[in-house]
Amino acid sequence: MQASLDSFGRIDRHSRQAIAFEQAVQALRGGMSGRSGLLAFGNGKSYGDSCHNDAGSLVPMRQQKSVLGLDVEMGVVEAQAGISLEELIAHIAPHGFFLPVTPGTRFVTLGGSIANDVHGKNHHLRGTFGCHVESFELLRSDGHAYHCSASENAELFSATIGGLGLTGLILSARLKLMKVGSLDIDEKVTAFSSLDGYFDLAADADKENEYSVAWLDQLASGTSAGRGVLITGNHAQNGNFRTEGVKAKLSVPFELPFSALNRVSLGLFNTAYFNVNRLKSAPHLAGYGKFFYPLDGVGDWNRLYGPSGLYQHQSVIPFEAGRSVIPAMLEASRKAGLSSFLTVLKRFGDVASPGFMSFPRPGYTLTMDFPNHGQSTLKLLMLLDRMTLDAGGRVNPYKDSRMSAEVFKAGFLEWPQLEKLRDESFCSDFWRRTALATDHPRGQS
Repeated sequence: MQASLDSFGRIDRHSRQAIAFEQAVQALRGGMSGRSGLLAFGNGKSYGDSCHNDAGSLVPMRQQKSVLGLDVEMGVVEAQAGISLEELIAHIAPHGFFLPVTPGTRFVTLGGSIANDVHGKNHHLRGTFGCHVESFELLRSDGHAYHCSASENAELFSATIGGLGLTGLILSARLKLMKVGSLDIDEKVTAFSSLDGYFDLAADADKENEYSVAWLDQLASGTSAGRGVLITGNHAQNGNFRTEGVKAKLSVPFELPFSALNRVSLGLFNTAYFNVNRLKSAPHLAGYGKFFYPLDGVGDWNRLYGPSGLYQHQSVIPFEAGRSVIPAMLEASRKAGLSSFLTVLKRFGDVASPGFMSFPRPGYTLTMDFPNHGQSTLKLLMLLDRMTLDAGGRVNPYKDSRMSAEVFKAGFLEWPQLEKLRDESFCSDFWRRTALATDHPRGQS
């Protein structure tokens, strides 16, 4: 069957071949072999082509969303892979639990969170999502469903966490939860007038808070270059575990024929956002939706980038290079005349993931979003790639739709290990474009 299964970046939009979950499971349990090319598709929140498989079929997972069990004493939930994080929160919150790690949207699936080993605002304390996965069931094309954990089928466990969905079909997983005093967050916003101000604050902010992230005014230049606000938070102790509805309060109801995000509009927005937030120095209470998922409140906000879609560039830069490289990356984007709507900077800690292909490593991670203006945008992104590699960093695969094989392989020296463990009946457009771009023992797929 054909279905509309685009990625969030909306760069390459067209109808895609899909196979129903039940059919895929039947084929896999029957000992499916060969290179027909399956790939699980969660909720389409990956920005690039790691969730696409145009040479094969996608397996939509969202209907597989049942909670299979909740052990309140142990603080462990078990659920099917297609459940969204918001649906998980609704189930666990009444018992005083929250997700130990959450990305910037609650609309990703459990399986997708494992496959991409997502991170959040508390990596410095709790590492990635995969650090809290106790086990999962993985169906492979040899017909077997493998129970994977750190002690059972450990090699597959490590390959699947951050393995971009290439090791098989995740059916369900057990996740260790975090006991909290409230879903609400005691939030503090601290303005800084330059990047040096952020670097001076960031380490102590991590030590003192569960959550820490900075918003930057990417367009500010001169003495104001790198200005922004540092947002920190900890769970309140007021016992509020009421969850929010998932319906966005605002939405972009149709696709604009142009990008609404340009230097003028973003310049005005950034100045207003900075000036409003620098007045919020006093600690205050924030709802979990506003704190963790501010953009979830605007439905289809990616339509603001116009019909050509958007590119997101996320890099991690080692600590020792951060003070020089990150300002240079911001300056390069300004010189290119390109405007980033969402520019975020935070620190990764040294909590190691069980997944050997996990993106985070100790350092600063910078994220920028750019409307797709064709070659001018691609030229900037390639420059940012080179700056990242020269600094000893890497570029995030599940935010990408155009990095070269060279950039990917230089940042992820472990890729041959994943290729060795990849199920030969699973592949993605990203993997073909990068890992399989040159000869390797298994050949093209």
